Amino acid sequence: MLESPEVETLILANHVEAVNGLLYISGGGWTDHWRPQPPVGSAPILSHLGVAVTVVVPASAPPVPQQLSVTVEDDQGRQVAGMQTQLNQARPPGLPPGQAQRIALALTFNLVFPMAGEYRIVARLGISSPRELPFRVHDVAPELSAPSLN
Repeated sequence: MLESPEVETLILANHVEAVNGLLYISGGGWTDHWRPQPPVGSAPILSHLGVAVTVVVPASAPPVPQQLSVTVEDDQGRQVAGMQTQLNQARPPGLPPGQAQRIALALTFNLVFPMAGEYRIVARLGISSPRELPFRVHDVAPELSAPSLN
C-alpha cells in the first residue's frame, strides 16, 4: 500500500497543459528528439519539450508540502535543465475519505542540448524513489540543395 506521495506518470511530449486537474498532451510519448543542425556560425537550435507529470498522494499522507524537482540530465548524470516546485497536499473539498489524490502538472523546457546523445528526465519527490524517463537527441543534417539544371 502506498504510504507517501510518489510520481506516478512521466510523459515526454511536444506540448502539455494541465487544466482543472486534467492533462492535455500533444505529440506525447516520444523517446527520440530530432533537432536540426544550425548553419555553420549560427546560434544553436532551441529545443522545446513538454513534460507531463502526475503525482499520487495516498489518503494516509500527512497534508504537508512536498518538494518536486524535474531535471533533464545527460548520460553522465549532469543536469542540463531543471525546475522545482512545492506541491500542496491539502485534500480538496469533496474528495471521499480514504481516496488517493492525483495532482497533474505540465512543465515546459526550452533548452539547447550540448550534444546529440542519451538523456533522461528525472522527477524527484520527497523521500520516494526518483522516476526516470530516458530519451535520445539526434542531429538532423541540413538537406543539401539539388544542383541547378540551368
